[in-house]
Amino acid sequence: MAQALDIDRWNLECEFNNTDHRTDLNGIDRLIVRRGQPFSISLYLRSGSYQPGVSSLDFVAETGPQPSEQYGTRASFGLSASIDTSCWSAAVTSPPGDMVALSICSAPDAPIGRYTLTLGHSARIEFILLFNPWCPGDAVYMDNKENLAEYVLAQDGIIFRGAYKHPIPTPWNFGQFESGILDVCLRILDMNPKYLKNPGKDCSGRRNPIYVSRVLSAMVNCNDDKGVLLGKWTGDYEGGVSPMLWRGSVEILRNWDTQACQPVRYGQCWVFAAVACSVSRALGIPCRLVTNYLSAHDTNSNLVIERYVNENGELVQSKEMIWNYHCWVENWMTRPDLKPDFNGWQAYDPTPQEKSEGVYCCGPTPVRAIKEGELTFKYDAPFVFAEVNADVITFMKKKDGSTSKVSSNALVGQKISTKSVGSDAREDITHLYKYPEGSAEEREAFKKADHQNKLLQQQQNQGLHLNIKVTSDMRKGCDFDVFAVVTNNTQSEKKCRLLFGSCALSYNGFMGGNCGFKDLLNVELSPGGERKVPLRLNYSKYGGQITEDNLIRLAALLLDYTTGDTTLAVRNVVLDNPEIKVRILGEPKENRKLAAEITLQNPLPERLENCCFSIEGANLTGGGIITERLGPVGPGEDAKVKIYFTPTHSGLRKLVVDFDSNKLCHVKGYRNVIIGK
Repeated sequence: MAQALDIDRWNLECEFNNTDHRTDLNGIDRLIVRRGQPFSISLYLRSGSYQPGVSSLDFVAETGPQPSEQYGTRASFGLSASIDTSCWSAAVTSPPGDMVALSICSAPDAPIGRYTLTLGHSARIEFILLFNPWCPGDAVYMDNKENLAEYVLAQDGIIFRGAYKHPIPTPWNFGQFESGILDVCLRILDMNPKYLKNPGKDCSGRRNPIYVSRVLSAMVNCNDDKGVLLGKWTGDYEGGVSPMLWRGSVEILRNWDTQACQPVRYGQCWVFAAVACSVSRALGIPCRLVTNYLSAHDTNSNLVIERYVNENGELVQSKEMIWNYHCWVENWMTRPDLKPDFNGWQAYDPTPQEKSEGVYCCGPTPVRAIKEGELTFKYDAPFVFAEVNADVITFMKKKDGSTSKVSSNALVGQKISTKSVGSDAREDITHLYKYPEGSAEEREAFKKADHQNKLLQQQQNQGLHLNIKVTSDMRKGCDFDVFAVVTNNTQSEKKCRLLFGSCALSYNGFMGGNCGFKDLLNVELSPGGERKVPLRLNYSKYGGQITEDNLIRLAALLLDYTTGDTTLAVRNVVLDNPEIKVRILGEPKENRKLAAEITLQNPLPERLENCCFSIEGANLTGGGIITERLGPVGPGEDAKVKIYFTPTHSGLRKLVVDFDSNKLCHVKGYRNVIIGK
C-alpha cells in the first residue's frame, strides 16, 4: 500500500529555477517559472524516507478564484517515473532518503498567472507561471536565440518617430523586469471587464496568447475599463504628463498601480504601444514595436481615405486622416484558429481609434493576412489593412460649395519600421505588410480585398508634375528654404497658378498655425521646362507655431489655366533637435558607482529657461528617474550636468536621457552602456 510522504519543510530553489527559466531579472525572492519546462523543489521529510514504488504524493495546481478542471484552471496529478513535458507531471530525481528532490512540469498550454500548488495534505507553495517562447510545445515558441534575446529579454529599445523621409530613433525603457512590474502586469489582467464578469472563464482564456493579446489591446487604454493610459492629442496636458515626456513604461505602470487603477495621463500611440510591449514581454510573449509612416485612419471601412482641401491648398480637417506615423505592436504566436500560413507576427494596437466587438481594441491580426488581403480573418484585419494600404482621393471644396477632384501623389503605409535584432538600426519590414507598389501580387491582394487598384489613379495627369524638395539641414532654430518644383511634361506652353503654404502639424494629422505662404498667379513653363519656387521658413514665424512633434506640413497646389486641372503635392518635414552627448566617465562595472557627463547645446537664437535633464535606464538607475535641474542657457551655450548611478546586472543597457525647457521640449538622447561583472 502506498504511503504518503510526511513533509516538514521545503525549498523552492528560486535562484536556480528562476535563472534556468530566464526570470531571474524579476528577482530571486520568489518562484517565477515558464510553462512546459521542469522546475525543481527540495522537500525535507519530518519522518520516514522516500521509497520508490512505496511512497506516494498527490499534487493539485490551481489558478484564479474559481479553479476548475473543466476550465483547465485546476490540474490533479501524482508522481511519475519521469517528467512528461506535454502535461502537468512530477517525478523524484534524488535517491531514497529524508530529502526528496522533485522535478515538476506544467502543461505547455496551462493558463498563465499566479498558482497555488498543494503537495499532499500539508504543503502549499505559490508560484507565478509565464508563457515560454523557449518551449516547442508553447504557442509562443520562437526558434531563434538572438530574436528571443531581443523580443523577450531586452528591457530597452528604439521607437521610430519623425517623418517617413526622416525617421528619428527615440529610446525607450521597457523595464519589464524592474521591481514590481510583473505584479502590475498580472493586475492589468485581473482588472479587465471579462475577468470581473466571469473570472473562471477569463483565467481559462489566459492559456491562449491570442486571448491575452486582445485583453491587453483593450486594457492599455482606459476607454472602456480601468485601463492604464488616457489618450490626449491636443493642446495642454494639464493634470498629467505630456506624452513626449515619458522615457519608459516603468513609471506609467507603477503610477497606474499605486493610484488605484486610475488611468495615467496622458498617452499617444507610441506610449500605448510601448506599454503594451512591456506587458507582453513581461508575460513571456515575444513582442516588438512597429511604426507605420503615413498611416491611414479609415473611419467608414471602405478602404479609401477621402480628404478635402480648400482653394489655398490647405487641408480641411476631417475624421479620416493620414497620420504622419502611427505605432502599434506585434506579438509572436501560432494561430490554430486559422490556416498554418498565418502563424508568426500578429499586429495588435492598444491606441483607441475604432471599436471592435463593442470595445476600443484592435487585433491580434496576422501580418501575413494583411499582406495577402485576407480581410475575413480575426481580428480587425480591414482596419489594419487600410492603415497600410488605403487609397487616397483628394477633393477641392470651393467657396460656392462645389467640389472637384484633385490629382495628388499621396501615399499610405511607407517605411514600416522596427528596431533591428541586436542593434539600434532601423529594420524596414514594409515587405511583410504589403507587396511592392504596382506589382502583380499587390494587384492580386487588392482584388482579394475587394478594392480598386492604386495604379488606376497613378495614370492621371501625366502632363504637369509637381513635387516638393527640401534641404538636408533643417534644424530647429534656423531659417531655411523649401522648394516647389513644377515640371511641364507636355509639348505646349503652360500658364499656371501656384500656391505654396506651410503650417504646423501634429503627428496624428491635426494642423496648426501658418508657418509661411506664397501665391504666384503667373507661373509660365515652356515645353519640357522646370521651375523651382522657394519658400523661406523663418524661425521667427514657425518657432511659435510648431508643436513638440517638430513637424511642418508643406502643401503646393498647382492650377493649370488651360485645362482647369488641379494638382496637389504634400510633404511633412521634421526639424532636427540638437544632439544630446553622453560621456561615460570610468569603466562600467556591476554594483560599482559610475559617473556620466551629459551635454546639449542650445541651437535657438534665444535663452532657454526652466531647463531639466531626466535620466532613466533598466538596471542602471534603480528603477527610478534621476532629475537634474539647471539655470538659464543662452544662445549657443552648453547645458551640462554630471550624474552618478550604480548599475546592477551585467550586459548591454541603454541610458535614456530627456531634456526639457520652455522653448526646446523633450529632446531625447541615449547611450549604450556595457556593464562588466
